[in-house]
This record gives sequence, C-alpha cells and structure tokens, in this order.
Amino acid sequence: MKKWIDENGLEIPPHRITKAEKLREKNANKLLRDAKKINSLLAEYKKTIDKASQEVFQAALKEAGVKPGERKGNFTWYNFDRSIKVEVNIAERIEFDDALITAAKEKFNSFLQSNTGGIDEMIRQLIMDAFSTYRGKLDAKKVMNLIRYRSKIAKSRHPEFHEAIDLIEQSIRRPDSRKYFRVWEQDKSGEYQVVDLNFSSI
Repeated sequence: MKKWIDENGLEIPPHRITKAEKLREKNANKLLRDAKKINSLLAEYKKTIDKASQEVFQAALKEAGVKPGERKGNFTWYNFDRSIKVEVNIAERIEFDDALITAAKEKFNSFLQSNTGGIDEMIRQLIMDAFSTYRGKLDAKKVMNLIRYRSKIAKSRHPEFHEAIDLIEQSIRRPDSRKYFRVWEQDKSGEYQVVDLNFSSI
C-alpha cells in the first residue's frame, strides 16, 4: 500500500487523502515521468543535430579546399532541394570586469570633458548611451559598438579615447556560450516554417 508523506515528512493515513489529492498525485507523477522522457529525447536530439551540423560544415570546408577547423560562429545549411533549413546559432554572453570597465568610463569622461567642441556629436552620444545602465547593468552591445570607432578617431589627437577602448577590450569576459538549433521546412508558398520545439509556441 502506498505511503502518503506530506511536505513536512509526516505520514498521512490513507483514509484522510481525498479523491482530488489522489488524482493530483497520479497526474503529477505521470507528467513528471513523461517530461523526463521528453527532456532526455531532446538532449539526444541536440547531440544529433550538433554532430550532423559539424559533419556538414567540415565537409563544406574540405570541398572548398580549406583546412578543416572548429566552427565557432553561426551556421546555416540546407538539404539538396533547399526544402529543409538547419540553423546553428551561437549566443555568447559578454560581461565586463568591474574595475576595468569603470576605468574605461573615467577615460571616456575625461575625453569628453577635454574635447567639448572638437568631437563628432554622434560619438559623444554613443559614449553616453553605452554607459547608461538599465537595472544597474550595461548594455554589452552598445559598449562593444564603441570599439568600431577606434580607427575613426586619431590616436595622436585623442589618446584618452584609445586608452578607454583598450580598457574595454581588456575588461571583456565571456563566461559561457550557448548553442541554439532550429530546423525549418519550406511550405507550398516557398516560405520556411520552423518546426517549433518550444511548448509556449505550439
């Protein structure tokens, strides 16, 4: 006979368990078992699609006469008639070392104060936007975007700007990266429709 143990670890006599409680117990356990099976299948499928994509990528390099190497960026490939599309997207989270990014901000502040009329207003606004925070956090994309302007500002005239960019580059941390896979099928109108594996989208 099943023992009924509550959240406090106490055994409850079977005659005190209601029909609704028994139904919840039965359905919750079944849903958990099924969820674990699906999770395991998805984990295996992720390994399969990753392996297949690696094989396709390496084969493409070999055919092009390029030395095979590890794929680090995003990759999209198709079957022969292009009715199936497979996407591999790499999402790499960027963080900044607090001390170094603070030093970069101070360098930029000094740069802006000493060049009140001698710099492009767009650059000024980009710097200010990059270091504005949302819920106490910097927007990594905006900060990284500043690096693109290194070549547009003369180092001999504005050394502090270049020192600030150097500090940004030194402050970059990439604690983890994630791979996302999507498989698409071409419909009758020629549009690709994703085969969604997300509960909320089905």
